[in-house]
Amino acid sequence: MTAKILVVDDEPDLELLIKQKFRRQIREQQYEFYFSRNGQEAIEQVVNQPDLDMVLSDINMPIIDGLTLLYKIAEIRPLLKSVMISAYGDMGNIRTAMNRGAFDFLTKPINFDDLEITIQKTLSHAKQIKQTLTAIKENNILKMYVDENVLNFMNRQEFESAIIANETIEATVVFIDICGFTAISETQKPDIVVALINTYFDLMVKEIIAQEGIIDKFMGDCVMAIFKGKYHLDRAIEASLAVRNQINSIKSHTDFMPQVSIGVKSGEMISGNIGSVALKRLDYTVIGDTVNTAQRLQSVAKAGQILVAEDDYQKIKDSFSCNQAKAIVLKNKANSVIVFEVIS
Repeated sequence: MTAKILVVDDEPDLELLIKQKFRRQIREQQYEFYFSRNGQEAIEQVVNQPDLDMVLSDINMPIIDGLTLLYKIAEIRPLLKSVMISAYGDMGNIRTAMNRGAFDFLTKPINFDDLEITIQKTLSHAKQIKQTLTAIKENNILKMYVDENVLNFMNRQEFESAIIANETIEATVVFIDICGFTAISETQKPDIVVALINTYFDLMVKEIIAQEGIIDKFMGDCVMAIFKGKYHLDRAIEASLAVRNQINSIKSHTDFMPQVSIGVKSGEMISGNIGSVALKRLDYTVIGDTVNTAQRLQSVAKAGQILVAEDDYQKIKDSFSCNQAKAIVLKNKANSVIVFEVIS
């Protein structure tokens, strides 16, 4: 299905650049671009194109500027996601844009690789919203024709069946924590904190998915990921190194310089639905000693460190450069554990 994207900018060269850089996606009908030279034209497009998927907008434009356009879009199409692109990437503009509903913010000159990733991320988010709304509508329609007691019975049966489904798997678990992020949440405004952590998570998710990892959950400023299948430990290490490199390369707009501490553990674990039938809330996850060990390795890792246990080191030592750290005592472990730091 073709994604429809509205580009709003008073620079005539941008339309040509967009068409050149995304010519393959346009030719393959992945993207269909519409163009407006100011906010007023954009509002007309939004009204006349109810199936638009996202908006890319400059800030400084004649007639109606980009920040005012954000307000208008929120009134006309509250679920339509907008990404701001501006040469004025100071924190004031970023904060204002985020407060007015911008999904993301990019600076000029445009990095088109970054732009493509941002478009994919925004379209994916928009698709999820549409799917959720469709599911809600279908559920409401079902309630119109089926007795509520029958629905409750069906839901309970489904949850009770799902909650006992489980299996033992061989996999690798990775815990990635953003070091010191709690401190920034005490000094910055909430919108800045949320924008920053979402940016960091997006970078992590990209590298995890590139190695066929699965995002299990976000826990505060920590990500838990699972790697299954062939060479799951090697892929987990590759993803961890890539995440560390990406985070270390970030040029922060604040005094906070992000770093990550990472714990990796491979082994047997139980995979299944954990949750409450009464609450009708399930979380498909993994549990067991392997998972606990990975989390404890992360908890003792310093900023920039990727730690593995000795048994996993023996499996990867021919493929990755590692240093022996030391024998450490992990919580609820009777004996000390020799850990190794993955360097490259």
